[in-house]
Amino acid sequence: MRDLPRLSADELVDRPEQWPTVSRTELMRNRIFSMQSDTIRTPDGEELVREFVQHTGAVGVIAVDADDHVILVRQYRHPVGYRLVEPPAGLLDLADEAPLTAAARELAEEAQVAAGDWRVLVDLFTTPGGVQESARVFLARDLSDAPRPDGFVVEHEEAHMDVVRAPFTEVVAGVLAGRLQSPLLVSGILALATARAGAGEDSLRAPDAPWPARAQKRKVDAAG
Repeated sequence: MRDLPRLSADELVDRPEQWPTVSRTELMRNRIFSMQSDTIRTPDGEELVREFVQHTGAVGVIAVDADDHVILVRQYRHPVGYRLVEPPAGLLDLADEAPLTAAARELAEEAQVAAGDWRVLVDLFTTPGGVQESARVFLARDLSDAPRPDGFVVEHEEAHMDVVRAPFTEVVAGVLAGRLQSPLLVSGILALATARAGAGEDSLRAPDAPWPARAQKRKVDAAG
């Protein structure tokens, strides 16, 4: 195999970069996202048209109880035709909403659970080739029962969602066997397994750790 350049630890990082946007056309918009068509200019001057979904972003929660069981929900997802096993998760409802605030809200809304200890497990772009969505998955520990937030109404798919739990080791096995496919579950569970096999859960980032993707989203949104 040819001798490929080797990155140092400092170079092993996704770096914000933004090619000039020549023009932008909004193709559609709904309450959650919009579809944009951008004409962009490459570094050598070529102009390309790229269509993408402009998305508010999301958070997910890998909540682990005192028995090392993961709190999960089972929810119907129409675009893929599956009832997925997922972590409690949801959209960042407001543009400047703190991710931890959103995560705690979703955990209470979907699972009626609160957490006394939070860490960041992993940040990811769910489909960067065509969807702007960035997601942050948290680890939640020291769990207790909690009421749903005032004003929250269970409706639509969530009215048919159930809350369950499963041993952490069995969730890992389900991911590796291909039985569990939710991106926030897969990324969060494997991140937690990696942390446990390495420096431990307490080495994970603080719940308010910087999230550079959110700042870059604002620049991309403003480019049009």
